[in-house]
Amino acid sequence: MSRISSLLAPTVPAAAPTRLAASAESLGERLSALYGLAQRSSHVFGSPLGPFPAHGATHYLPRFVYFGPSTSDDAVRLAFLAGFDGTNLRGTLALLHFVERLALQPELGQGLNLAFFPLVDAIRLTRPLPDRALAAASWAESSVPEIELLRQDARGRDYHGFIRLEDAPGEDVVTVRLRGAGGDRLTPSGVELISSEETDPLPVRWEAVPLDRVPSDGPLTLADDLPVQPFELTLRIPSVWSQEFYREAVSSILKRFILRYRALQSLSLHL
Repeated sequence: MSRISSLLAPTVPAAAPTRLAASAESLGERLSALYGLAQRSSHVFGSPLGPFPAHGATHYLPRFVYFGPSTSDDAVRLAFLAGFDGTNLRGTLALLHFVERLALQPELGQGLNLAFFPLVDAIRLTRPLPDRALAAASWAESSVPEIELLRQDARGRDYHGFIRLEDAPGEDVVTVRLRGAGGDRLTPSGVELISSEETDPLPVRWEAVPLDRVPSDGPLTLADDLPVQPFELTLRIPSVWSQEFYREAVSSILKRFILRYRALQSLSLHL
């Protein structure tokens, strides 16, 4: 039985969620440890965006960049984003865990160029501010400093795709939504970009998005200004799941998605 299967059995946890107890200080220690690991890695690098001033303090937007073995200037570039709510660190910790595993097993993303933004809501982590609704922000129009930095980065890096991790309060299944280039879970060549093979044995709801719907939120609002028409994959993970289960579910889906994406890229080169 796989690790994720053992965590799932016999049923999906249905208990009420508990507030994640990680503080800004403990997250800072986790980030520092990962920056240290990145300094010893030949493939993962810590490269925060900023600094930027806000609310009387100086902040940085954490970022880790991965260059897989055999990566070239023409490599596929993907951006992974989490932590849209600085008071809820589930997605942040799950993405940091995945970057740690990637630093220790760099062959996973061979030929790919990946960027990780584990804490989009960097200010609210330490400031008692109202909900800033960053997951719903338009990257083309927002004046929020973190979104402005992400917008500049996106325009400079020309990502082929964005993968977003979000919480799903009140849900007991993972919601998978794909928007943008190819649309409806398909690449332009007609091959599924993500399938049940990447999510099994987790319970999943596939959210269909009409191909003619123009996004009003997220990085795809920049699509008309970018030389590459990117896709956006959003994974909404149930808040009712324990932190351990949440982390393992994210790691499992992202790992298998990356392997599938690598295979699709290899296939396209031979078509």
